[in-house]
Amino acid sequence: MNVKKDEKGFSTRSIQPDGMEQDGHGALVPPIYMSSTFVFPSAEAGGARFAGEERGMIYSRLGNPTVDALEHAVAGLEGGEAGLAFGSGMGAISAVLMALVESGDHVLCSDGLYGCTFGFLSMMKRKFRVDFSLADLSDEAAVRKAMRAETKVVYVETPINPTMKLVDLEMVARVAHECGAQVVVDNTFMTPYLQRPLEHGCDVVVHSATKYLGGHGDLIAGVAVGRKAFLDEVRMSTLKDIGAVLSPMDAWLILRGLKTLSLRMERHCENARQVAAFLQGHPKVQRVRFPGLDDFPQGELAAKQMEGPGGMISFEVESLEAGRKVMDHVRVAKLAVSLGETTTLIQHPATMTHSVIPAEVRQGEMGIADGLIRLSVGLEDVEDVIKDLEQALEKI
Repeated sequence: MNVKKDEKGFSTRSIQPDGMEQDGHGALVPPIYMSSTFVFPSAEAGGARFAGEERGMIYSRLGNPTVDALEHAVAGLEGGEAGLAFGSGMGAISAVLMALVESGDHVLCSDGLYGCTFGFLSMMKRKFRVDFSLADLSDEAAVRKAMRAETKVVYVETPINPTMKLVDLEMVARVAHECGAQVVVDNTFMTPYLQRPLEHGCDVVVHSATKYLGGHGDLIAGVAVGRKAFLDEVRMSTLKDIGAVLSPMDAWLILRGLKTLSLRMERHCENARQVAAFLQGHPKVQRVRFPGLDDFPQGELAAKQMEGPGGMISFEVESLEAGRKVMDHVRVAKLAVSLGETTTLIQHPATMTHSVIPAEVRQGEMGIADGLIRLSVGLEDVEDVIKDLEQALEKI
């Protein structure tokens, strides 16, 4: 997507989004418009808004000033023409995919998916004949081999949740476009501070804004960014008619979270680097997967398309039971799903976030072992996180 790059820095734009309209009272912080509906100045104006001939608010399922401000802000950070907010990350993912495919189409996915994304695609296959398959999207030959005549979407996680494997976005976008497919990227792990898929030729970016964009574990939300014409279509179809709408209060909380996004991501990255180095040197840890390690197998690709390693780490211990012992004995880290908030979170993909995936697919195609633990490194003093993991690992 050819979008003119802004001359201002990321932090400036996250605090002061370009083109953000100030309210009539000059409020520094955008107000929260807690209104379900909006009054038309005339019947003619109301009709024109419904016909798409005049800008203006109609009903908060179709648009709300506070939600619009969030959409504008995230689109600017991702370098997209427009944004569209949803009531959850899965609301964004499902709405975008449903808008792009029809019965008989095929979705090609990275060989690792968030469990609920896998579940949604399985339902689409079972009920609506939209097929999907997994492939190693880090290899061009494998991508070309996996593409079909009916492939309409290539759906990418990079880094993949929870294996941390990377996908070459420029390569995938090039191959997909040659075959007439569009590329959708889940950028939740990286945020636009560390990775901007649209700059690498991809078509749509989706986020669970519940995670790093909000940043404090107090809301559920999703955002999609891409071409305005496409997102206008999604707004008036899958968002409007299915109704995964974001509340104005949650939109305001994410706008507040964006103001500290760059600071938080720097701390997440630095803490994760130190935690990963500790885990890599521990005798009871068999493998550590983290893009910031010197021996990370895709280090060259990470340097090419990412501006930092992020705050997510996966590491393997000897067994499912060993993993449970670690998770049952942490005290600073909290045993909970989700990620990207101030608190360090630890969880077990095989029995939690990815439990919906059949074992043969999870272990064989995705590479998620029973002893794999996912760690979302928070903003605590990193020495405390390391000491906590050390004492928990001693219980194995």
